[in-house]
Amino acid sequence: MRIILSRKGFDSSAGGCPSPILPDGRLCSLPIPDPESAICFGDIAFGGINLGDVVSGLSREAGWHHRRAHLDPDLRPDALPRLPGWRPMLGQNGSAQGHLRNEGIAIGDLFLFFGSFRPVEEMGHGDWRFIPGQPARQVIWGWLQVGEILRVDDVPTDAMPWARYHPHFAYGQDASNTLYVATERLCLDGLSEGVPGAGSFRTLDERLVLTAPDSTLQTRWQVPAWFAPSAERSGLSFHRNPKRWTTAGDRCMLNSAYRGQEFVFDTLGEQAPLDWIKALLGAA
Repeated sequence: MRIILSRKGFDSSAGGCPSPILPDGRLCSLPIPDPESAICFGDIAFGGINLGDVVSGLSREAGWHHRRAHLDPDLRPDALPRLPGWRPMLGQNGSAQGHLRNEGIAIGDLFLFFGSFRPVEEMGHGDWRFIPGQPARQVIWGWLQVGEILRVDDVPTDAMPWARYHPHFAYGQDASNTLYVATERLCLDGLSEGVPGAGSFRTLDERLVLTAPDSTLQTRWQVPAWFAPSAERSGLSFHRNPKRWTTAGDRCMLNSAYRGQEFVFDTLGEQAPLDWIKALLGAA
């Protein structure tokens, strides 16, 4: 099985700010803007909150309710009204999809979505602000185990009516345009059969935080040592230069890449990565 650390959501370059950690600890990943999408920020719900309200409040800019949003990955059943048969999914294309293809991503592999997050507080009258002095950190916020891999250009026009809202169906002909559709249930040895194949972590938990404690840089990570390259394994893609890593016992400090969306690690059937995933899912 391969683990894919997949960068998704608002940051300083896409959206202009981190996604919010709400006052009750919920991780509210904001989809990036996308003028080609059929979905508006004001269409998307998050546990009783309208994302148009959140982004307008944080940015102090009106009009976000009507701006188009790239809701991808789409993991939460309650984010939009759904047609029968809906399943969580992720779209990818271009060089990022080329990287996934070259790394051999297949059915059964597991995406772990991460992004930039910072705590916020509600100021009243629909206004939000980032809490002064609270830094942004990179945090894992969702997962998706691959159940199907579909080239969008090959999907018949009358197939998958429940998925036609997805932004990757709005693209023109593109041989790289690909959908990863979730399994119904997570298939991972030793996990309860009740864990869904895709979902989002409800609240902040230190097990989900990639940024090293007390680091002033979001991209300075603390991760399990088995992520690092070694004589036995190539390690995490985009991070296979040993100079990026400093090992300390069973942990590593990593200077993670500023760019790149999909970072792939082949577990090679080892138990330690599976145990790490199970620990993360304990925070779901």
